[in-house]
Amino acid sequence: MNFAIIGISGYIAPRHLKAVRDTDNCLVAAADPHDSVGILDQFSFDVRYFPEIERFDRHLDKLRRGPEKDKVHYVSICTPNYLHDAHMRLALRSEADVICEKPLVINPWNLDALNVLENETGRKINTVLQLRVHPSLIELKARFDKEAAKTKHDVIITYITGRGSWYLNSWKGSEERSGGLATNIGIHFFDLLMWLFGGMQNGELHLREPKRMSGFIELKNANVKWFLSVDPNDLPYPAEAGKKATFRSITVDGQEIEFTEGFTDLHTRVYEKTINGGGFGIEDARPSIELVHKIRTSIIPVKHVFPRHSLIEKK
Repeated sequence: MNFAIIGISGYIAPRHLKAVRDTDNCLVAAADPHDSVGILDQFSFDVRYFPEIERFDRHLDKLRRGPEKDKVHYVSICTPNYLHDAHMRLALRSEADVICEKPLVINPWNLDALNVLENETGRKINTVLQLRVHPSLIELKARFDKEAAKTKHDVIITYITGRGSWYLNSWKGSEERSGGLATNIGIHFFDLLMWLFGGMQNGELHLREPKRMSGFIELKNANVKWFLSVDPNDLPYPAEAGKKATFRSITVDGQEIEFTEGFTDLHTRVYEKTINGGGFGIEDARPSIELVHKIRTSIIPVKHVFPRHSLIEKK
């Protein structure tokens, strides 16, 4: 099948390029206003590149009206979060299915409009919820699904990924354009938690800073203390540029879930699942998008009712 990618010069695009190649498909077009796109030559010399989205749109329309073999079947979207909605609309109107990076949208009400457009065009929006295809986490879900838990699990999640000062000066540091930390770096983990333990019942935000957030959420089958940070100083080891700068930890009832490894090919697995008709759609993404919206719009209470993450207690 033929693929096109919007946002080809971005951080996440190489994983999509690899996934297109590893699933034996063909990249035929790409768009990005930034022309540092030499990575394309590592995959193909025949990709039509457009620095203007308008010309890219016209090219897709031309292919749509041409021979069947030239039509674009999927548009992969790797652009800043606030542009996802517009680019998904462009893809659907071009009669292509979508594979969009997280989050699908920043505000949950935009999902309803996309549902309408899906129905109008007959095309499908898919998103990248790669933790759901991680082998260790699939096994964990199967185990929890078999259990008849009498009490809620106690869960602690810590995700620290060190970023330099550029982060806050880029679109990622703008809550309007990225959705903030909980949306931009935390949404995969919130999706994972609700996939494993059910929907949100209650919650509280304990810390909201430009580089870190923390709080408590009560899920159907778990009580969760969470901490997110892009501050290298929060790492449990000395941060050194060019070396490991990410720390992931999830403990359930005092036992740590090990899933540090196995991240290399997760995008390829998502592509395989999507192409075979089992992709993650709008309704799969909705719970986590609604949750991070609540986190983003919550007011920090004067008195904390729920337990706090240990990294907050130390501050």
